[in-house]
Amino acid sequence: MSTSANLATLKVASIQMVSTPNVQENLSTASRLIAAAAADGAQLAVLPEYFCLMGLKDTDKVSARERVGSGPIQEQLTEITRQNKLYLVAGTIPLEARDPNKVLNTTLVFDPAGQQITRYDKIHLFGFQTATERYQESETIEAGNEPGILKISIDDNDWTFGLSICYDLRFPELYRSLGPVDCHIIPAAFTYTTGKDHWEILLRARAIENQSYVLASAQGGKHQNQRRTWGNTMLIDPWGEVLANLPEGEGFISGVLCKDKLNEVRSKLPALAHRKL
Repeated sequence: MSTSANLATLKVASIQMVSTPNVQENLSTASRLIAAAAADGAQLAVLPEYFCLMGLKDTDKVSARERVGSGPIQEQLTEITRQNKLYLVAGTIPLEARDPNKVLNTTLVFDPAGQQITRYDKIHLFGFQTATERYQESETIEAGNEPGILKISIDDNDWTFGLSICYDLRFPELYRSLGPVDCHIIPAAFTYTTGKDHWEILLRARAIENQSYVLASAQGGKHQNQRRTWGNTMLIDPWGEVLANLPEGEGFISGVLCKDKLNEVRSKLPALAHRKL
């Protein structure tokens, strides 16, 4: 790591979408927003969960699944990252699973040359039911079993990111298992019902307890399948302060990760060093 690591900063962006059942339409929207974030100086951008497809029915994503390293979604993301010359954490993409009736809900990370460098398959699958809402991801998604870490180096400074997805946010043991990171990246499609009560609280808790930045990318609005997502794409600092927030609709937020801030928080309150379990 560079001797100037403590002075290191990284410009990041988090994109919010209201995805549709049309894959190409969603990819065009993602491309436009990524280009805008890159023009704003972002060196790393994040897309939300299900950015490429919010189907009319849950099985639509099974029909759209791709083999890792091959397929029109991945090919277009490769080209988008090459054009914009940034790191792209590509929300979630439906990839082939062992069960032909299910998919892996996978985050793929692309480097500025368009190469896939890291993947994370969502571990915790959302289940929720009321008199008017029902979600059961396990019916169409196969759970992953390996935590995800992304490591990159820019200008001789090393950055470590924890990768998680949406419902993972409710399981703090996953974040502990990843160890100290500079930032947790969380693509999501929180429902309006759960988001309004829990989203910000959980994000700030993960930032505070892990003394890291949290960069969350959300779906945010009313979708054609009548699902309503909470939005509120956020960047939160290691002290738990919300640095940027987009309440609803498509767009992006941006901000700067700073090694000095991480060191300041961890030195004045060395909670990570005080752990007993």
